[in-house]
Amino acid sequence: MTSRIPRDTPLRLVPRRPLTAARRTATTRRPRPARPPEGTPSIPELAHFARTELAAAVRLARWAGTGPGTAGPTGILPDDTVARAAADLGLTPGQIRAAWDRARLSGLIELHRGAARPGWRLRAWDTDDTAVLRGWVALFDAWSLAHPFLDPDVQEGTDGAEGAPGTLGADPALVAEVIEAAPQLLSFLHLSQGPVPLDTLLDLLRQRVAELRTERHEPPAAGDPLPALLDWVLDAATDVGALRPRDPKRPDEAALTALGSWAVWVKLEQICVAAQGPAGNMEQSAETMLRACARLSPGPARAEYRAWLAARPVAPAVAELLDTARGEDALLRGLAFEALRVVGDPAEAAVRAVVHEPTLRPYAVLWLAELDGGDPDAATALLTREEATWLWVDTAAAVADHGEDALLVSHLETAVQGSVPGLLQEVRRAGHPRTVQVLVALAAAHPDPALAKAMRKAAFQVHTGEA
Repeated sequence: MTSRIPRDTPLRLVPRRPLTAARRTATTRRPRPARPPEGTPSIPELAHFARTELAAAVRLARWAGTGPGTAGPTGILPDDTVARAAADLGLTPGQIRAAWDRARLSGLIELHRGAARPGWRLRAWDTDDTAVLRGWVALFDAWSLAHPFLDPDVQEGTDGAEGAPGTLGADPALVAEVIEAAPQLLSFLHLSQGPVPLDTLLDLLRQRVAELRTERHEPPAAGDPLPALLDWVLDAATDVGALRPRDPKRPDEAALTALGSWAVWVKLEQICVAAQGPAGNMEQSAETMLRACARLSPGPARAEYRAWLAARPVAPAVAELLDTARGEDALLRGLAFEALRVVGDPAEAAVRAVVHEPTLRPYAVLWLAELDGGDPDAATALLTREEATWLWVDTAAAVADHGEDALLVSHLETAVQGSVPGLLQEVRRAGHPRTVQVLVALAAAHPDPALAKAMRKAAFQVHTGEA
């Protein structure tokens, strides 16, 4: 006779990132990725342009990673470090400060409690064209930080150092409105597929700022500061490599570079993807957006996250994602932290603040480890045995709610325990609120009758308080 006693069945330890199985629901036919406009350079060519644009920042980032590259809590390099870097790299102090800002904004350097560390993009710089382009796009997104507005009327009295922040002289609200209007100007340049007269761009800027002021019930701006602000936008976009330098023969026109045109096209595609989502995700709550993303593969889901995040300030968006992660749906909890990976460094403080919340702690620990450049598969070693088991149950709950039986059975192989009886013993002690449902779902899905019986027994023990 065959024994019906649960065997000490070994589990194969298969390192996987949490929730990948839960997200592999039976999606229907996926659309083919959109192709960039005809004439767009290839990805290797675009990456070459980006590497050229960020060459000084890469040199400084590598110097900071091997030399005394420290910064204060604000991330600003002290003067003595600037002087050493300038001497070592053969650049001026102003160029060092500008390169430092670019390295930080593009993710080549990451700051942790005042210490500069090479970012993951720097480690992949020579081999991964996609990482290079994402780094440049991060700089492009932060153009207003890389090239702050200096009012011509108030620049007197500054030290004039290249790359120095200077003083904002215009109405900060108006500057913010111009920053908000800039994507429309860049989109118009992209769709025009060639040089555009500055007068046309100025008219477009006036119209958009007037619309924003009307929506917010604000009076028109005093004087006529928009020509100077338009010059600033164009100079900043040129500075990061998105616009061609002004042609001396045609100084009253502006045109995108190939790199800038490609970046604007990517962003327009992201907006289209979001607009075509099941619920118009850009304007929806974090919970609604994440539920829609659960039906997508990781690439399109990240595009949805970026579009959703781009439509709101960072701090409230991060807070809303964390609030959603505190809910009862385990899948949304994992997806919320996937969206926070897209945010990156700006979310670090908020994630650290929740690391002591039992429900969020395993996810927060893994998220912070990846932010520090750790291997995602090795990061689980930072969790205690109890935390790893709790995370396993939480992920199993997501699979049970949103996945298929076969995925739930395969999830069994990701447990940190070496045998099914060992797993069941620790699961009973983990205290996860969904333990009973997970064990019942596993029992119903597992093809081995003995293991299924052991899981049902464990579920009964937890339900009756015998565990």
